[in-house]
Amino acid sequence: MAAESSFDVVSKLDRQEVDNALNQAGKELSQRFDFKGTGTTIAWQGENGVEIKSGSEERATAALEVFKEKLIKRKISLKVLDAAEEPKPSGKEYRLPISLKEGISTEDAKKISKLIRDEGPKGVKAQIQGEELRVSSKKKDDLQSVMTLIKEKDFDLALQFVNYR
Repeated sequence: MAAESSFDVVSKLDRQEVDNALNQAGKELSQRFDFKGTGTTIAWQGENGVEIKSGSEERATAALEVFKEKLIKRKISLKVLDAAEEPKPSGKEYRLPISLKEGISTEDAKKISKLIRDEGPKGVKAQIQGEELRVSSKKKDDLQSVMTLIKEKDFDLALQFVNYR
């Protein structure tokens, strides 16, 4: 009897790459002419967040765009960002909190699992394991078609496929 093959669907964040993007954005903000004198900064805010502070609302929004560019260059999906719609005034400065999403919520895992059951090949099983989803099947070709199926659907998550066995 053939052994089952499997892979995990996860939503993980490469902290080092995000930190590098943050440092590059901070350096660019300190050097760019259009940010001179605006007091614009970008820094970690707690474990899973980044905060942009600026003297004007427009510069805070522009700083977010600079941060997004740096993330894209480091191949990090912008789906991990959960930024406020617009900067909030706080005294004389504007603050723009950004939280970083990691892990697959139970609700999203159920959506992915339902997609696999409804549209995926027969004989493919999906199990929710904490913040990840294990997909298994006897045929490796079925697993690859499930990967393609998940990539085609646009979930509001940065998904990766790991532990392919």
